[in-house]
Amino acid sequence: MTATQTLIQAKAPSRKVPTKRGRAAKRALKRIPVWIAVALLLIVVMYPMLWMILGSFKTQGEFFSNPTWALPESFNLTNYIEAFTRGNILVNYRNSLIVTIPSVVLIIFLGVAAGYALEVMIWKGRRQTLLLIMAGIMVPGQMILVPLFTTYFKLGITDSLWPLILTYTAMGIPLTTFLMAAYFRAVPREMFEAATMDGSSPLRSFFIIGIPMMKNAMLTIGLVQFFSVFNDLLIALTFTTRPELATIQVGLLSLSDQYGGTNYGALFASVSINIIALLIVFIFLNKKIMAGMAAGSVKG
Repeated sequence: MTATQTLIQAKAPSRKVPTKRGRAAKRALKRIPVWIAVALLLIVVMYPMLWMILGSFKTQGEFFSNPTWALPESFNLTNYIEAFTRGNILVNYRNSLIVTIPSVVLIIFLGVAAGYALEVMIWKGRRQTLLLIMAGIMVPGQMILVPLFTTYFKLGITDSLWPLILTYTAMGIPLTTFLMAAYFRAVPREMFEAATMDGSSPLRSFFIIGIPMMKNAMLTIGLVQFFSVFNDLLIALTFTTRPELATIQVGLLSLSDQYGGTNYGALFASVSINIIALLIVFIFLNKKIMAGMAAGSVKG
């Protein structure tokens, strides 16, 4: 190496190699806007729930005399006791579960079977049948309440929970069938063809291949239908003829008197119990829900 080359290298500016700590700091700086957005979103979502839970400990006088954002003066369980006694929340929960569980089971089973028949099995007119079923999604539920009530009255089942189960099942099948057909479309046809070549009937292939592969999808759609049925008010209010048959959403109306007065503390306590129970279910099944949502997005 000549003296000239040595002099040039000595004058050339040396590059600073970023250290691992520096790269981590840069990545952290880039994530700050995301963290701020997530924090704001959490505040927007969690603040109403926190406000409602704190409001469930307030007395009726505190709702009218103190600001809405004020904390309760004492944390007593009077409102929760009234929710269980006057609100009859246990009976309402029982009715909601009696209505919701059979409805969701029927919706999922019939929807999976229909999706399998429309997407996997080959028969004439299946595309037209799928379009006809999809048309059921476009029919507003409010339009069929009066005809349904008349039909149930003539059948003599209005004094029971059967009208709710039948109505929820009929209204949930079109959307479930459409979604299940989309999930079956992502399943390789070679699996069903191989089963047929081995001598399996379409019914057997449905139970040994179709249903096991649709577990995550069934759970996801089942939870969507569960929340939809459990939180419904309009249909339950239309077809429940006695307080003993009221679901949880209809039971909340019992905390308001005939003159429009509302016991806000007991109402907030009842709503808090309802939301916390549903939130626990959602948290425990969150991973299954995400897996089910992604199951139909990838072909093969």
